[in-house]
Amino acid sequence: MKEKLEGYIKEALEELGITDVAFTMEHPADMTHGDWATNLAMMAAKKADKNPRVLAEEIVAKLQAKRVPDIAAIDVAGPGFINFKIAPTVFDKELSRVISKEEKGEKWGWNDTLKGKKVMVEYTDPNPFKEFHIGHLMSNAIGESISRLVEASGAEVKRACYQGDVGLHVAKAILSMKDHPEAFLSNKPAESAALLGSAYAAGSDAYESSEVWKKEAVEVNKKIYNRSDTVVNELYDKYRKVSLDGFQEIYSRLGTKFDNFFFESETGETGKKVVAENKIKVFEESEGATVFHAEKFNPRLHTRVFINKEGLPTYEAKELGLAKVKYEKFPYDISIVITGNEVNDYFQVLLEAMRQIFPDLAAKTEHYSHGMLRLPTGKMSSRTGDVITATSLLDEARDRITKSVEGVMKDVAEAAAVAAVKYSVLRQSKGKDIIFDFDQSLSFEGDSGPYLQYTHARTCSILEKAGGTSVVVEVSHKDYGVLEKLLVRFPEVVLRASEEREPHYVANYLIEVAREFNSFYGNTTILDGAPDQSYKLALTKAVGITLRNGLWLLGITAPERM
Repeated sequence: MKEKLEGYIKEALEELGITDVAFTMEHPADMTHGDWATNLAMMAAKKADKNPRVLAEEIVAKLQAKRVPDIAAIDVAGPGFINFKIAPTVFDKELSRVISKEEKGEKWGWNDTLKGKKVMVEYTDPNPFKEFHIGHLMSNAIGESISRLVEASGAEVKRACYQGDVGLHVAKAILSMKDHPEAFLSNKPAESAALLGSAYAAGSDAYESSEVWKKEAVEVNKKIYNRSDTVVNELYDKYRKVSLDGFQEIYSRLGTKFDNFFFESETGETGKKVVAENKIKVFEESEGATVFHAEKFNPRLHTRVFINKEGLPTYEAKELGLAKVKYEKFPYDISIVITGNEVNDYFQVLLEAMRQIFPDLAAKTEHYSHGMLRLPTGKMSSRTGDVITATSLLDEARDRITKSVEGVMKDVAEAAAVAAVKYSVLRQSKGKDIIFDFDQSLSFEGDSGPYLQYTHARTCSILEKAGGTSVVVEVSHKDYGVLEKLLVRFPEVVLRASEEREPHYVANYLIEVAREFNSFYGNTTILDGAPDQSYKLALTKAVGITLRNGLWLLGITAPERM
């Protein structure tokens, strides 16, 4: 409809002798003002040498003379905005299309703007021997949703996870657990991973407080890199797997399945070679280390070490190697990297180094940075004290739902807990810190993931009660408010969320749909045998389809019963 309106408007402008005017078409904030609005007259007023409102009235007169069947009314508002009200039959046709697409096995809301493109999305990135904390949970929620949004736009998507399986943090953990490794095993993989995180935490404390311990950790780190010590090798190999198995359990719980896992132990050597090949041209020697003076290329940046004094690659060099390895594995058109915003400055230096060495890959790289996920009370009980693990947060959310909702099934409580956490992350625009409030996030009646799931289940229940009753749109029906108009906006919302890499557009839209549907449900008897019952059932079915597809885009399941 938007494209049709733009075509009619351009024809009217040409008839008035006005061309080459950029203007916007958008939905008015208040849906009672119309379905579309444009700032065309204000943008063209100077070129036409007319008052914007006068010009708007002339444009409206031209449009009205065309008697376009899809437009019910056109009027001028304020200083020269033009508002369009679309004929109700247009929305009925779109509502039919929602249902028919799904019946044909097509996805309502999807588009093909990225068809033929290859996209790699890297997210979560927990390090073995460290805790899988709520920062990783936040990255996972965002990365999974962006992956699905890009898929919904027709791209071939590969999900990637990059993990630091070598480095001082591993040496600290190995040295800390060396004398009693059996204490860091549990029957549950995720618990074992958390125990290893506590070994790292203890090792970090010892590293900071003892010079002797620090020197030993540095030696262990070298042994891990060059695999020169049998005892260290055995501990490393065994407990690296324990960590990764624990992470896999969490991924399964979150509904994420990665296509590629990349590790620093693999990218380090590649990165080291890339740095060596670009010495003098890009890198310089400084006090025994190899550094990149990024400020020489961009005065807003700073110097970072890429090869340390021990001759080992740093995170920066490994990331350079990663860019090369990723592209060799999957020659992408777009690489989206999701991290916390605490590494923004570091990542800008890395991108500048990539521009000097791999300019094509740098141009294909997008960096999405997010804020922190916190609790209102700050800390929460966990094995490591200061760190809130993902498992502890999900378990707490699930247990609260189990206690507060009588008779709730375990799988439903688990699904609602994951939905609560994911929705609280995805409802916000990127970069902002998020306070996870249990009461608000677990509510089945408010702005929450469980509320969306409950509304979807309600549509399923109504349709189940209707049995084989007809679901038809093309019947005479009452005006049931803005719900139908809101539903047909779903493809626009998906497209915008995909293009801007912003899942919050989908999250906030779904809440609007759920509220409108529940208002409709509360004020209407759907199964009343009235002549327009089939239309009300069609509306209910379209809401269910939209919620199910939208929740999938957020990485949230849509149970049929709650």
